Amino acid sequence: MSFFGTMVRAVRVFLAAFYHLLFRYSEVVLLVIVILVSIQVILRKGFSRSLVWSEEVSMLLVVWMAFIAMAIGVAENQHISITLFFDRFPKTVRNAVMVFNNVLIAGVGGMMVWYGCRLIMFTRNSTLPTTKWPAFILYLMIPVSGAYIIYFSFIKLYRQLLEKRSGAGEEKIV
Repeated sequence: MSFFGTMVRAVRVFLAAFYHLLFRYSEVVLLVIVILVSIQVILRKGFSRSLVWSEEVSMLLVVWMAFIAMAIGVAENQHISITLFFDRFPKTVRNAVMVFNNVLIAGVGGMMVWYGCRLIMFTRNSTLPTTKWPAFILYLMIPVSGAYIIYFSFIKLYRQLLEKRSGAGEEKIV
């Protein structure tokens, strides 16, 4: 195998491992959100007390979860699609639409990376009101999610081109 092939394989292994880490991380984040909000409700309703920081931390985790879920949705083809007309198109038209779709999704991922980084830079000197954490941490998952959306879109394009050449079926990305 060539040096380039070895590097491509190493990058793919790293990205797949990081994806699985994000997937497991999202499970933990969801559990923490449920526990934190439950404790907050019990304290507020049962003891007339409140964790001052719980709403801010919950908001941060929900935002992170939304962007992680967006990237996972692209990887797993879990987003809503209406195929009423699409399924009636000839195979060549469907292939062209899928190429366009994946390029468009990659473009959205690129915008998320670009504007997410700009948003992080814009908020790097601000702090969240209650926790006093740097405000940019709220937006950290935007460029990460965008990068994964680009990656998954290009993997889908690559596999679509392979399928077109070999006639093989679609397989999971990760």
